[in-house]
Amino acid sequence: MADPCVVVATMIAKPGQEDLVEKTLRAAAPAVHAEPGCLRYALHRHAKNPGQFVMIEKWASRDALREHGQGAALREVGTALANALAAPPDVQVFEPLPAGDPDQGTI
Repeated sequence: MADPCVVVATMIAKPGQEDLVEKTLRAAAPAVHAEPGCLRYALHRHAKNPGQFVMIEKWASRDALREHGQGAALREVGTALANALAAPPDVQVFEPLPAGDPDQGTI
């Protein structure tokens, strides 16, 4: 079995575009959840900066993540947010290192 990977994708909305960014990311979630290998795709907003969003993702494998990156849902998000973000999304990919309690020590 392939090793899972965790993604932290940060997006900064341009001023006045916060609602569009949130709405677009929320709307994409069901389609992404249905993609093969999607184990987690969870949206968060910064507590003090409402224009900063973070998507925390877990994929069953790098191949599943690669397929997601080429999928229709992500293309639609990219099109919808093409002029709404202050910069391209910052996407970081991590290798899980479970520690301690099996439920609490991993995403």
